[in-house]
Amino acid sequence: MMTPKAPHHSTAWQPAAALQSTSARALRQGWALVAAAVLSACSSTPLPPWTTQPPSAAQPPAAAQARRPVPPPLGTAPRGEAPAAPVTITPIGPNAPEPSAAAPLPYGEAVAARFPDPSVRYETPGLAEGRRAFTTNAELTQWLRDLAAAQHGATRMQMLDLGLSQRGTPIHALVLTRAAGTDAMALEASRRPTVLLIGQQHGDEPAGSEALLVVARELAQGLLEPMLDRINVIVVPRANPDGADAGTRVTASGADMNRDHLLLQTPEAQALARLVRNYRPMAIIDAHEYTVAGRFLEKFHAIQRYDVLLQHATTANLPEFMTKAALEWYRAPMVKALGAESLTQEWYYTTSTRPDDLRISMGGTQPDTGRNVNGLKNAVSMLLETRGVGIGRTHIQRRVHSHVTAITSALRSTVERANDLEQVRSYEARDISAQACRGDIVVEAGPTPTQRELVMLDPDTGADRTLRVDWNSSLELVTLKKRPRPCGYWLAGGASEAVERLKLLGLQVMRVAEPGSILADTYQETGRTTAQRQDVRGTVAGGQGIVRVQVTPTRSAIDVPAESYYVPLNQPLANLAVAALEPDTQNSYFANRLIPNLGDTARVMAPPSLVFEDTD
Repeated sequence: MMTPKAPHHSTAWQPAAALQSTSARALRQGWALVAAAVLSACSSTPLPPWTTQPPSAAQPPAAAQARRPVPPPLGTAPRGEAPAAPVTITPIGPNAPEPSAAAPLPYGEAVAARFPDPSVRYETPGLAEGRRAFTTNAELTQWLRDLAAAQHGATRMQMLDLGLSQRGTPIHALVLTRAAGTDAMALEASRRPTVLLIGQQHGDEPAGSEALLVVARELAQGLLEPMLDRINVIVVPRANPDGADAGTRVTASGADMNRDHLLLQTPEAQALARLVRNYRPMAIIDAHEYTVAGRFLEKFHAIQRYDVLLQHATTANLPEFMTKAALEWYRAPMVKALGAESLTQEWYYTTSTRPDDLRISMGGTQPDTGRNVNGLKNAVSMLLETRGVGIGRTHIQRRVHSHVTAITSALRSTVERANDLEQVRSYEARDISAQACRGDIVVEAGPTPTQRELVMLDPDTGADRTLRVDWNSSLELVTLKKRPRPCGYWLAGGASEAVERLKLLGLQVMRVAEPGSILADTYQETGRTTAQRQDVRGTVAGGQGIVRVQVTPTRSAIDVPAESYYVPLNQPLANLAVAALEPDTQNSYFANRLIPNLGDTARVMAPPSLVFEDTD
């Protein structure tokens, strides 16, 4: 067991031991302390037998679980019954602004006819009859505040202030639970998995935010409320309030916050990181919208066809069985639920901004998006994208219905798989921790180039058009660079900014209390260029120039001073440390200048005999 000690008492680090902190703050941060409990019970928590079908209804439920039936998706009538009444939510807040002129559509009525409104009608402030503007930030705050104030039965609700946007607008979440309280410790003690729902990281993608207002209302006092007997839910309807206010994809600084979940340079991404660190959600659903025409019309003379594009986390070093859970226990039922509502779906894909680049790429493989970083936090991490960017309010009821249907399916999957999910994550936490000092680690990976047929729509006739395209698949990654897995990483005392970001991600970082020596691989520079961070669309918005360095690891014994840092890899989030600290990748803390010098970090290749103290 590696236990932080006060100075003047030596302790050796054991590579397969649990991490345990003596500070109360470690409990609030969640990950490190849970790792200790999980790892100490290695032999008592096996991986559950894997089944594709949900547990049988004949199985007796756990004592703490609900015996009430889980409702169908909103707007779905049980077989043999009349259609359900529309879900109606009375608008609140200030009066809607005056309607503005609708932007012209990039296609005609034949295409529009392919996307009829659903039979159910959703109402939020931004979906009110005659309204042209979507729900404002003030209206959204009032919506959550009113839900939190209207406590219903055994359900507890609390609005959380996650922080401020760059322009000073509050970022809010709503916790819904039947635990003894709404704080992180109470939800952990409830032994129910927590689901985090996030909307509108990109400000010009409003349908997810409107849908999450609907879902929050139905969880609080509506059709979805029975699910809270089995799960906890946290709803963040709008993660980028400045972008929503301006109708732009990016934050006020021009940054794409969805590419900032490893570096954590924006207050908006930091707010979500704190929430995930503290509450440790089992599943994280990220609601977006995608471009309907734009580059696709220019390059392929076609319109996007699908109601929803789906993708789970796809980056290097993801936990194998959480990925399997995402595919079989979440995506497969989601596809079925969408089909039952006559909503079409496909893998998420996009194309670059270059007119001459005709490749189609699935969601990226870099460990920078919320989808991928949350996957490395050992959560089921799913991206939902409805068709919406570039068409204003057109088809908004169908777009919201698509999100509500998919999100309801994800909640249902968590209800049905609650016990299995906890066992799988416990297994993965122990397995990842036990790999420290052993085998190889993938430093960088990329998609697999292939070809496939993709169906789009003719912009004039609305008919299906099948195109043969070059397709970058993220379902099977190509290893571009790998190295022996270290026992941990040493960081110089001057890397305090990087340390704070690692701790915000949920990693445990130890401070060296007394000088010592370690066996390490230092990075010898063999080449350097400056560049811009790239994703599958092109240059990442708002990013600064990065340092692209080529290195050769060189083994030697090095002296480490007191007040420097050690990041052990025998912890459940070890693979996040790899993504941040291997310097020769575009998202590394060195490339992005959070670690000032290449000599400020080293790969520790043998269990260090050092004296540590925790960092508070």
